[in-house]
This record gives sequence, structure tokens and C-alpha cells, in this order.
Amino acid sequence: MDDLKQKYLSAIADAGDEAALEDLRLQAVGKKGEVSLKMRELGKMTPEERQVAGPALNALKDEINSALAAKKAALADAALEERLRTEWLDVTLPGRTERRGTIHPISQVSEEIAAIFANLGFAVAEGPQIETDWYNFDSLNIPPHHPARQEFDTFYMNRAEGDDRPPHVLRTHTSPVQTRAMEKQGAPIRVIAPGRVYRSDYDQTHTPMFHQVEGLCIDKDVSMANLKWVLEEFFAAFFEIDGIKTRFRASHFPFTEPSAEVDIQCSWVDGQLKIGEGDDWMEVLGSGMVHPKVLEAAGVNPDEWQGFAFGMGIDRLAMLKYGIPDLRAFFDSDLRWLRHYGFASLDVPTLHGGLSR
Repeated sequence: MDDLKQKYLSAIADAGDEAALEDLRLQAVGKKGEVSLKMRELGKMTPEERQVAGPALNALKDEINSALAAKKAALADAALEERLRTEWLDVTLPGRTERRGTIHPISQVSEEIAAIFANLGFAVAEGPQIETDWYNFDSLNIPPHHPARQEFDTFYMNRAEGDDRPPHVLRTHTSPVQTRAMEKQGAPIRVIAPGRVYRSDYDQTHTPMFHQVEGLCIDKDVSMANLKWVLEEFFAAFFEIDGIKTRFRASHFPFTEPSAEVDIQCSWVDGQLKIGEGDDWMEVLGSGMVHPKVLEAAGVNPDEWQGFAFGMGIDRLAMLKYGIPDLRAFFDSDLRWLRHYGFASLDVPTLHGGLSR
């Protein structure tokens, strides 16, 4: 045993890397190692011999394992020391001038929208992305038989059998934030509610998760004329085109009455879309006067207060403004795409400094 001890402790001390150390471990204490084979011979010994040889072999095995662990730690420390010696950085050198990270177009457009509506007196309101079906549907006057409440259009959260809690969904729009904001603040109120929403759809112009912004204005003398002015001011500032024309078309939404879809003036020239000119129209959002039942659900007296609401897709606005052809590219995490369409991290949009680059 003394010979084995001297043999392996010397070899371990001389090992130059972890591979050599592993070979020594297998030779000494592996399943077929010398010490392991010696321990198998204990069964052939007399009880008196085992009482002497057994503890000695265990002590030898422990000593070799300890030497292996110590040498492995020493080799790791030496490797780290060498790495630190070679991988040094002079912190006094000037910084790199090229831009690395960029702001995603969705984040940029969201900031642009918030800046414009802040100038019009709108605050930003937020709410949960997992909503009860009461906030997502019932509070917005959406009846139980409405197609939007079916599972082929809405993501419902799984419930265990016997769970009597109200159903929860991934919100299909940010309109529930309007209800929550009115419950919390009451009237008068002027807010926008940007955020992620979810619907069961996926193609070139639809994704299961996308971004919307809802707007709400409640006061005692608010009318459709105020709605039209607010939207025209927004479009002029967002697309940076003065006098952009809009067209209101009668429509139906459960949460507004009367309701209107809004188109903006555009043209197609050689396959290129141009906003604010030409004789064509493009639908961009839905809007209307808030339904009295929605006000009642939020605790606001519809006999005393009235107002307008609107909702539009942030992703679609980004596509229109910055010429992005496919909605799915927003979620591909393609660095080439991000470097092409991304914005510098310090390009904070402001009305006086310019919204976009």
C-alpha cells in the first residue's frame, strides 16, 4: 500500500492537465483501478486480516481522492490565472463608436404614440394581460353568444375540474384597461392603454400575440367631433404629414354607440403605398362613443358623463410608417432585420425634436 500511495501521489502532483488527472483517477480508484482491485481481495482474507487491510485501503482511497480534488482545483486556478493574464482590457481606451443594440420598431412606435397623446392631455394606463372574462367581455357589453368569446378566437386559461373561479383569458384587446381605469379614477378621464393582446390567428398580417393601443376620453360635453379632431391631430403628428384626410364609416362594435371605422387617405404608386395623398383609402382603426352599458359597468353614471373610445394596432401603424411588409418579422429576432429597422437607443421620440429618424 505504501508503494501504491507513493506511486499515485507523485503522479498526481506531476499531472499537467485535467485529462491526465482523469486517467490517474481511473488507474487508481476507478472500477478496475489498482486500489479498487485490492479492495475486492478483502473477501478472500481472514476476519483478522480484513480488520487491518480494510481501514488501510479506505484511508488510501480517501487520500488519493483528496489529492485528485486538490490537484484539479489547482489546475483550474492556474487556468483562470492564465486567462486573466491574457484577457485583459485597458479601461482607459476610448469607447467604441459603432452602435450595437437598437430599439425595436414596436417599442419606438409605442413611444411615439405615447408622446403624441401626452401632448393632447392623455395619460398612459396599464392592466393585466391575463383577464377575467368579465373585464374582457361582459364589462364591454360583449354578449355571451358573440363569436369573439369562442375558443377558436380567444385563448382561455386552463381550469381544473371543479374550479368555480371565473374563467380567465389572455386579453383579446386592451379595452379592459379602460374599464379598470374608470373604476379606479372615475370621470372625467383621458387615457391611452397600449400593450400586448392575444388572438388565435397567424398569417402575414396576423400573429397570436400583437400590440394595440386603446384611447378613452370621458367628460360631460365630449362628442364625435372631438374624436375626429383628436384622431386627425394624431395622424398628422405620427405620419408627419399636415392636413392628412380621414374618412369615418358607420360600423358596429358592442362597446360603442354610434360606432365608426376610420380610414386615412393613401395612394398606391408602382406598388408603393403613400400615406396622405391620392384617391384611395385605408382602414386603420375602429372608434365610437362609449356605450352607456360600458360606463355603468365601470361605475360611471351615463346620464351625467359621455365620451369616445378608439383602438388601433401598433404593429400595423409601424408597418405603414416604416415600410415593413410582413408582420411576422417583428417576432423573428433576426439581427439583420433589427439592425435595418431598429432605432438608436438614445433616439427618444418627442414632438419638438422629431418623432422618427
